[in-house]
Amino acid sequence: MSDAFTTRILNVSTGSRERVVDLTGDCEDFLREAAGGRDGLLNIFVPHATAGIAVIETGAGSDDDLLAALHTLLPADDRWQHRHGSPGHGRDHVLPALVPPHATLPVIAGHLELGTWQSVCLVDTNRDNPERTVRLSFLG
Repeated sequence: MSDAFTTRILNVSTGSRERVVDLTGDCEDFLREAAGGRDGLLNIFVPHATAGIAVIETGAGSDDDLLAALHTLLPADDRWQHRHGSPGHGRDHVLPALVPPHATLPVIAGHLELGTWQSVCLVDTNRDNPERTVRLSFLG
């Protein structure tokens, strides 16, 4: 069973601005070692109350569109009950209800099975927390 389940922790610097960070390359690097050409599942999990994992297109503006949509749905103003941190920080705690903190994706022959334009991304709107941890787990 020891080689059936493997985990790696990624440390991701998101800085002091809202970001969508493409993790696809990190996922593929992990699978090259962990999957060994096998089929299975990759689980990506961000253990933070103010970040999420999205499978979206990147590089063509969709990542900026996602942040703009989140601004519309979750404005950074004083309407939020959760009030510590920077102004509007309460919205960051609602983000995981819309962009969940996890994704589980198929792995075929050791490779992530994504659609042509899909990427695995960390979505972080919390400017108060510049360092994130992401857990990658392969179940073969």
